[in-house]
Amino acid sequence: MLSPDQVRRIALLARIELKPEEEPVIAERLSRVLGLIDQIQKQDTAGIEPMAHPLDGHVPVAQRLRPDEVGEKDKRAEFQKIAPAVEGGLYLVPKVIE
Repeated sequence: MLSPDQVRRIALLARIELKPEEEPVIAERLSRVLGLIDQIQKQDTAGIEPMAHPLDGHVPVAQRLRPDEVGEKDKRAEFQKIAPAVEGGLYLVPKVIE
């Protein structure tokens, strides 16, 4: 089970605001996810070739594609008006790598 400090650290890194009363629920959910990952990693995959795509395989499957249609109007200008920093149509973010 993840500790409250670990949950707060994960929330900080993910830029997610958590209320103190949410921490135990999130800790339990994240611990379950990590437990599933542990189970998957314990499986013997010797001799199993990695797949490049979930539809690749020995059974031919046709992927049904939907038409590529615009579903929303372009809101770029609206979003850039409310952005903290924009220059030349690009969002400016703090430098994280020196």
